[in-house]
Amino acid sequence: MTEPLRVLLADDQTLVRTGFRLILGADGIDVVAEAVNGTEAVEGVRRTRPDVVLMDVRMPEMDGLEATRRILAGAPGEPRVIILTTFDLDRYVYAALSAGASGFLLKDVTPEQLTAAVRTVRTGDALLAPAITRRLVQRFTQRGGDIAARHRDLGSLTPRELEVLGLLARGLSNAELAARLQLAEATVKTHVARILAKLGLRDRVQAVIAAYETGLVSVGAHEAQRSRP
Repeated sequence: MTEPLRVLLADDQTLVRTGFRLILGADGIDVVAEAVNGTEAVEGVRRTRPDVVLMDVRMPEMDGLEATRRILAGAPGEPRVIILTTFDLDRYVYAALSAGASGFLLKDVTPEQLTAAVRTVRTGDALLAPAITRRLVQRFTQRGGDIAARHRDLGSLTPRELEVLGLLARGLSNAELAARLQLAEATVKTHVARILAKLGLRDRVQAVIAAYETGLVSVGAHEAQRSRP
């Protein structure tokens, strides 16, 4: 029998935590700890080892950005972090993604979106709508992204890997990538895994950001690529 997903909730609003806990519990997802600030979130992760952390950005004592950095500073196998925010262009969201968060959600998500998000990031997939990715990058990439400084040279990637990365950054799923490139989906997954390994990236979210920041993909090219048959 598959063990249920384990989640830590970090938000200074009691009603938000209560609502999310009830929604997740109703879908068979265990909330193993709650935190009202970043300090408690970091300690809670160490104590309970959750699979996923739902992390508010703005909290007292230590904000969600710093907590995310500390949680993800450890060895591989640390939990996936989903950033919770009231504003879809909160400046802290981009920094949190660069620090290793696996995506973000607005707090007005539906119950179905919340539970789907937790399950999605647990499998290693990105949780960023292409439009949101584009807007975030367009607004903040010129301010000096953490990923850009480390991965400006994409020379280690093969031509096929560069092609996969470019399409991935434009929002194509593995299935869409497979159809576009006429490859098996398993082959696409292998390409994505190699891209992450070569660039030292945590997941697809960081790969998307790196593709924009290094200039492999431009903001304006997104709609044209997605609309191609």
